[in-house]
Amino acid sequence: MSFLTLLDYASVLVFALTGALVASRAQLDIVGFAFVACLTAVGGGTIRDLLLDRHPIFWVGEPTYILLASGAAVLVFFTAHRVESRQTLLIWLDSFALAIAVSAGTGAALALDKSPVIVVLMGMATGSLGGLMRDVVCNEVPLVLKQGELYMTCAMAGAMTAVSIESLGIAEDHGLHDLTALLACAIVCWALRAGSILFGWHLPVYKSRPPRN
Repeated sequence: MSFLTLLDYASVLVFALTGALVASRAQLDIVGFAFVACLTAVGGGTIRDLLLDRHPIFWVGEPTYILLASGAAVLVFFTAHRVESRQTLLIWLDSFALAIAVSAGTGAALALDKSPVIVVLMGMATGSLGGLMRDVVCNEVPLVLKQGELYMTCAMAGAMTAVSIESLGIAEDHGLHDLTALLACAIVCWALRAGSILFGWHLPVYKSRPPRN
């Protein structure tokens, strides 16, 4: 099993857990849990594969991803009530899912020798679109769009880190080129997201002003 495949599995599992947690907040039935979990788990990767023209789409070629996401949904359905603060757990799980998925999307584009711009965009899409679908379907304010949240910025910074390492060939002589780039991508992405959660890091937001005379 390749490192990229492991990243996809990890991304699917953690994003599925977040999807099931949001389903618990919406008080859905067990089928609803599975639907939201699977949508969250494979949504970003599906868009990535469609845009990159990868055939078959990763979960179509290997349905184990859907089974894994469904299993995560069943687990959360029977255990979510034991969690004291599901919102806190959701935010932290989502931060890990973001970092893993951005690395997976970045790695998939790098493996196809795409240009740096496309690599960064694929990392961002893979990391953010599944969660966006989850929140929209469950009528939640999407984390990616919350005012002042470092989210897409984290994804972009992580993917750009991987692209920079690839372009500089920092790890090429050690035979760990892709692995180093993708690990650095995940670390940078998660560190920024964790800082946003813990310390309130954010970029300036637009504030409208009255027109000048």
